[in-house]
Amino acid sequence: MIQILCSIGFLLSSYALYVEIRSKIKNYKPLCDINNRVSCSRAFNSPYGHLLGIPNSVFGLVFYAVFFFFPSFFLALAALIASLFLAYLSYAKQKNFCLVCSGVYLVNIVLFLQFI
Repeated sequence: MIQILCSIGFLLSSYALYVEIRSKIKNYKPLCDINNRVSCSRAFNSPYGHLLGIPNSVFGLVFYAVFFFFPSFFLALAALIASLFLAYLSYAKQKNFCLVCSGVYLVNIVLFLQFI
């Protein structure tokens, strides 16, 4: 189950990076951009979409690759805490619902629940 969840998370993170890169191109509208309140590119390109200049999706790709082979409670806990924080920033501060982000949050919650 952990490997399946990691694969889903890896695919979601890959799509997030793809959307972020493509959204810098004029006239590109990703499928996950429904309107001004439901927009993944808005989340990815926000100040909260990067840490130290690196897109969060890159951290997700690395996390899921490592977790696939070395699952641990502490990594799952770190991902859960990061997801809760990013969800707060997206939903409460930005007033934005990111479909791809929500999928990643759900994967991280289920990954954590695998250790309980």
